[in-house]
Amino acid sequence: MNSFTNSSTSNNANNQNEDYLDKGLDSAEKKFGGQWGQDTQKNRNINEKITDGARDMFENATGKKVPQKFSN
Repeated sequence: MNSFTNSSTSNNANNQNEDYLDKGLDSAEKKFGGQWGQDTQKNRNINEKITDGARDMFENATGKKVPQKFSN
């Protein structure tokens, strides 16, 4: 029972650090990623690099910051 509580607490902590862009990428991975998309926490470091790059590209292209709602 204690291990279940610890794992759900760690999942909640990870979800709190995810913004909308991270959640969207996780959702796309689960739907289209095949065997690679099944475990999104395993791919968290790669996903962070992808979403950080997308944020940087947006900011460079528009000259505006990504809204806080979409960025952590």
